[in-house]
Amino acid sequence: MSTVSSVLPHLAGYQTVTDGGLETEFIFIDGIDLPEMAAFPLLETEAGRDRITRYYDDYAAIAAAAGAALLLETPTWCANPDRAAPLGYDAAGLRRANLDSVAFMQELRRKYLADVPVIAVSGMVGPRGDGYVSAGAVDPEEARAYHLPQITTFAEAGADCTNALTIPEVGEAIGIILAAREVGLPVGVSLTVETNGVLPDGTPLGAAMTRIQEVAAPDWFMVNCAHPNHVEAALGDGGEWVNLLRGLRCNASKLSHAELDESEVLDAGDPREFGEDHARMRTLFPELTLIGGCCGTDARHVAAIWGVAEQLQMV
Repeated sequence: MSTVSSVLPHLAGYQTVTDGGLETEFIFIDGIDLPEMAAFPLLETEAGRDRITRYYDDYAAIAAAAGAALLLETPTWCANPDRAAPLGYDAAGLRRANLDSVAFMQELRRKYLADVPVIAVSGMVGPRGDGYVSAGAVDPEEARAYHLPQITTFAEAGADCTNALTIPEVGEAIGIILAAREVGLPVGVSLTVETNGVLPDGTPLGAAMTRIQEVAAPDWFMVNCAHPNHVEAALGDGGEWVNLLRGLRCNASKLSHAELDESEVLDAGDPREFGEDHARMRTLFPELTLIGGCCGTDARHVAAIWGVAEQLQMV
C-alpha cells in the first residue's frame, strides 16, 4: 500500500480495522473510573493519554499484521451536552474536548503511518440519550441542531469524517446526517439492535436503514453494540438493505441490552468464537469493510476477527 492518510479506507476498497470496547475495557479490566461512561476526560491527564495511546497501539498492530487500513475513532461518544453536563462540561469545555480528541488521534496517526500506511481519523458521535432505550420519535431537525456543534468542531479540527454509534432511532440518525452534510463531513451511522434484530424503538433494522437511505443517505451504515447473532436475526427474508451495511462493531456478549445494563461483571464471551461469528457475517453482508468491537471486546477479539490473534499473541 502507498502512504495515504486522508482517504476513507473502508469506502475506497480497503479492508479496515477499527477498535473495540474502550469504555468497558477501561472500567472492567483496568478498574478506571469513568463517570457516565465518558472516556474523553482521560485526555486531560498524562496518565489518561498514555493509557489511551496503549489501547490504540494494539489496534494499529492488528491492522499492520492483517495488512489492513485503520480507522481511528475519537473517544467522544459521550462528548455532547446532555451526557457531559453531569461531568461539569459546558459548551466551551466540550468544544475544547472535541478539538483535543481529534488532535490526539491525528498524533497517533502520525505515529502509526510507518506500519499502517492508510489511516483515517473519525470524530465519534453518540446518541443524545440512552443508546439502549428509545424515548420515542425524534424530530430530525431537532437532532440536526443538537449534534451540529460537535460535528462542526470535528470539521474544524480536521477530522476526515464523523461516525455516529449506538443510534437507537431513525429520526436522530437522519438529523446527524443532515448536520454532517451542513459542514461537509463524510458521515456514517451505526444503528443498534435488540436480540431480535430490531431497533430499541421497535423498527426492524432493514426498514430503518431503508428509510434513512431514502431521506438522507449516509456515506456508510454500521451496526454496533449487539452480538453478531442479534444482527443475523435482522435478516428475515433479506432484502437489498444487506448490501448497505459496511461496518460492524459487535458486543462480545449475547446478553440483551437490558441484561447488560444490570450486569456488574464483564461478559467477554469467547474471542475465538467471536472471530468465527464474523467470518459468517462476511458471507451474510458482502459489503463489510470496516470491523472492530464494542462492549466487552478488547484487542483479543478484534485480532481474532482479523485472523492475527496467534501471530500477535493476543489469545
